[in-house]
Amino acid sequence: MALSRSLRVDLIACDGHGLCAELLPERVTLDDWGYPIVDPTPITPNLDPHARRAVATCPLLALSLVRNR
Repeated sequence: MALSRSLRVDLIACDGHGLCAELLPERVTLDDWGYPIVDPTPITPNLDPHARRAVATCPLLALSLVRNR
């Protein structure tokens, strides 16, 4: 069985750079102030490389992939 993961954002650490929304618009939108709104839907295999890139690109490490229970 494949590992199911979702995105999570630490809103305390986030400064609202918006890179995550640019790199993964399928799961991340921005609110009126530029902070991410993350869709908790599990990341599909076709989006996994894009999600990993968005996580790796976050300048404040506020975005992460977490294992679903």
